[in-house]
Amino acid sequence: MSSSWNSVGLEVLYQVLGWVAFFAWSFSFYPQVLLNYRRKSVVGLNFDFLVLNLTKHSSYLIYNASLFFSPFIQRQYHDKYGDKEMIPVAANDVAFSLHAVALTTFTVFQVFIYERGMQKVSKVCISITAIVWTAAIVCLIIAWPKSDWLWLIDVFNSIQVGMTAIKYIPQAIMNFRRKSTIGWSIGNILLDLTGGVLNFGQMGVQSIDQHTLVNFYGNIGKTLLSLETVFFDVLFIIQHYVLYPVKKDEYADDFPVLPIEVKHVTAQ
Repeated sequence: MSSSWNSVGLEVLYQVLGWVAFFAWSFSFYPQVLLNYRRKSVVGLNFDFLVLNLTKHSSYLIYNASLFFSPFIQRQYHDKYGDKEMIPVAANDVAFSLHAVALTTFTVFQVFIYERGMQKVSKVCISITAIVWTAAIVCLIIAWPKSDWLWLIDVFNSIQVGMTAIKYIPQAIMNFRRKSTIGWSIGNILLDLTGGVLNFGQMGVQSIDQHTLVNFYGNIGKTLLSLETVFFDVLFIIQHYVLYPVKKDEYADDFPVLPIEVKHVTAQ
């Protein structure tokens, strides 16, 4: 017997939290994109972060879309965790992943058309990315003969967890070395933090309704994603507002104020 909600109220709350998290996380990409556009520069935005972030979101999209749309993989999930357990991926998870891949790809495109100074992708980042995708291909070859697709998408889920854990590190180090967060949008971080908290809350609502914690460890990637997001976002908030506060005369880029032209009138 397939699983279902016990409480209509909790089901509604689950959907509301999920979609609010989706919009918060989705909108979190735009402050950085708009910041780059206004400055016509990506100086201050770490390129290693972008490359690792694209790998992370691509892996997460593969996991979410596969588990949400494939009945075969869903059967494998129920065989492993029980028929009464709900699939731990919602429509908002898939929508977020699609949007995240698109916006991250567009931000990478901005790197090629705007001023970037002497910044470049590090050899360490290139090596990590190459190793991760090579390992993913090897896992695909292993899973193919036995159709062990649940195991394969769990690999991609693990990849996104790993990428989330390390993708913020280059940007945090860069801010530390520059003693500045200029070029790195705090609007992105505030919305990202909101999405992380709501995403964790959504999982908590499902757990309360089902009287089980399976959805937390059955989709450990989503659980760790929320925790990692909150941790690094708090770190960036401390860097921006406490350690390296932006001076008023330096530029408030995240929420711009349109310039007002003042005309001086000479008395006749």
